[in-house]
Amino acid sequence: VQLQASGGGSVQSGGSLRLSCAVSGLTRDDYAIGWFRRAPGKWRELVGCISVKTGTTVYGDSAKGRFTVSRDNAKSTVTLQMNNLKPEDTAVYYCAGDPLVMCSDSGNYYNSWGQGTQVTVSS
Repeated sequence: VQLQASGGGSVQSGGSLRLSCAVSGLTRDDYAIGWFRRAPGKWRELVGCISVKTGTTVYGDSAKGRFTVSRDNAKSTVTLQMNNLKPEDTAVYYCAGDPLVMCSDSGNYYNSWGQGTQVTVSS
């Protein structure tokens, strides 16, 4: 499975960004795609995850109520819509593939990773 993230950029606090993850090489739908982020000096954390087959989502605490993960199976794309962004959301964001459909908050269960995309939120 190959993943390619895009859509990062710089916004002011309270703004919105939409990240996209293009998925290719996926031969089955019992798979999950997660979004992680890593900020300087911090651990990698799960932002959100979605089951490709069912659309069921899981969110990290920092994302609940502000971020939405969705998938477009026809376009093989998973989107992370981020609203009401805060400076603490500044990080490199990655999409990753989870063949066990666990949507674990541990990146160890994800076996495919896209390149990161930088999100910078200024106050």
